[in-house]
Amino acid sequence: MSNASITTTARMKNPAMVLPDAMKGIQNIYKAMYQGGVAPQILELVHLRASQINGCSACVFAGVAGAKKHGETDERLHAVAAWREAPFFTDEERAALALTEAATRIADRSGKAVPDAIWDEAADHFNGEQLSAIILMIGLTNFFNRINATIEEPAGASWN
Repeated sequence: MSNASITTTARMKNPAMVLPDAMKGIQNIYKAMYQGGVAPQILELVHLRASQINGCSACVFAGVAGAKKHGETDERLHAVAAWREAPFFTDEERAALALTEAATRIADRSGKAVPDAIWDEAADHFNGEQLSAIILMIGLTNFFNRINATIEEPAGASWN
């Protein structure tokens, strides 16, 4: 495989940093999300799984770093892409990961984007505030995955 298509610099600065008020709103959502009562480790797993699905190297890189800051182990991080088969995840984490996959792969389904069985399993483990935090993490991760794919943000890049 040729490295000719791998970028080392983004096409432009991240749009959330270019428009002064954009990052303020995003930061407020993140603050609220982390106050939603979900363990930060679960939110980081959600972020990592959505980023893996979308192939966003910058967000996968950041997701691994963030998860490690919250105490995640290499063993679990290496298994996130195969969470169904791996023995390392709790039922609560599995429910969050299943919701993440369904909400991220909306275009892959006919019918309901998030099937009732997946929703019901998540609702069995999380209350309304917690579900809101998880859904916001899924949405923001998909948002940044698409921005980073568009501007070709490389893994390990800093927004400074």
